[in-house]
Amino acid sequence: MSITGILVAALIVGGTGLFIGVFLGVAGKKFAVEVDETEQAILEALPGNNCGGCGYAGCSGLAAAITKGEAPHNRCPVGGAPVAEKIAAILGTDAGETVRQTAFVKCAGTCGKAKQAYDYTGIEDCVMASQMQNGGPKGCSFGCLGFGNCVKACQFDAIHVVDGIAVVDPEKCKACGSCVGACPKRLIEIVPYEQKHLVQCSSKDKGKDVMSVCSVGCIGCKMCEKVCEFQAVTVTGNIAHIDPEKCTNCGKCAEKCPKKIIK
Repeated sequence: MSITGILVAALIVGGTGLFIGVFLGVAGKKFAVEVDETEQAILEALPGNNCGGCGYAGCSGLAAAITKGEAPHNRCPVGGAPVAEKIAAILGTDAGETVRQTAFVKCAGTCGKAKQAYDYTGIEDCVMASQMQNGGPKGCSFGCLGFGNCVKACQFDAIHVVDGIAVVDPEKCKACGSCVGACPKRLIEIVPYEQKHLVQCSSKDKGKDVMSVCSVGCIGCKMCEKVCEFQAVTVTGNIAHIDPEKCTNCGKCAEKCPKKIIK
């Protein structure tokens, strides 16, 4: 090949490359997506777990919602107060108070306290077991099955199965709610971290039926409800429930409970 041919080929390749570069540069500016600096700053302040505990599709979804005013600055349960303060500073607003929360398992039916109705030999999965006869092998059809779907769902190693039931470590829990959605029995709820008195049972059976399968289940006797001076305890559907907003943590309900199920 002659020198002229080589030069022509080089010019063609170089010209093509230059054209493509200019085209991409122009296209990049013309079709560029504008980035909201506030939204970007909020996204960087969020922990990045993308757990969905805030109710949005990951941290980017929450950052966009906060920027638009559709979500409060303290919506991230994982970040808690520190992240809420950073976001408030970005928005130029008062951080206010962020109430720390944690997950709570409403079952105390450990292996020695709750009876088994039959032996289960299927897949060790709470959803699968709950589809079996009487909602699973446990005598109490409302009780924790103990196969650990909630454990698998937790990103923070905050929940484990101990002696047959799920137990939450409040110090590790970020209240993201992943365990809540994973439990087919709906035994887990998000409560204030500072709440000292909660009913560790969710059985809606009558007292006699509860005692036949679990030695620590709530029997719906209403003694806790009667002794509460602040109307914080109510018994509905044979099960007691404590309203954290009304409860003063005086402890009278726990003292009066004959089954000692208020923890």
